[in-house]
Amino acid sequence: MNVTSVISVSLILFTVIDIIGTLPIIIDMKKKGTVIDALPATTAAAIIMISFLFFGPAFLGFLGIEIGSFAMAGSLILFLIGLEMILGIRFFRDKHEDGASGSIVPLAFPLLAGVGTLTTLLSLKIEHNSYNIIAGILINLFIIYIILNSTDWLGKKLPPAALNTLRKVFGIILIAIAIQMVRDNL
Repeated sequence: MNVTSVISVSLILFTVIDIIGTLPIIIDMKKKGTVIDALPATTAAAIIMISFLFFGPAFLGFLGIEIGSFAMAGSLILFLIGLEMILGIRFFRDKHEDGASGSIVPLAFPLLAGVGTLTTLLSLKIEHNSYNIIAGILINLFIIYIILNSTDWLGKKLPPAALNTLRKVFGIILIAIAIQMVRDNL
């Protein structure tokens, strides 16, 4: 295992996963009554990332789905989440809206282990070995777990006006990321 490679992979994944930028989304979800459990969300994200690292291209190929189409589907979900944040319209509904779990969808996928993260993992395989990539994933999952466990505290410390502004700003950023993903895959 190469320490420089692990650090490089960790920083790249930290930027793509963007748990800090996702924080306003998570706090907003919790305020709407969505239950976010750190351990299931982190575990699901780990399973998705590591599974996709090894089996993603083969699985998508088996289903006849190109990676570009997978990216387009993920961009649509990101676009809708961004619209939710900006307009206050709720697209993602559950039969049990109050207290529904959002730990797996939309938190673990597509927010944490989303299309950007999964396609980045495929790109990292070109330059780094799997052990270094797994180490980078685990470092990021540790950070994610700590932040998810701190969202209640962080939500209380951030003033409502700041949280509302952050939610709208990151909503616009999510929409921009979604549009960029569409442009890149056309």
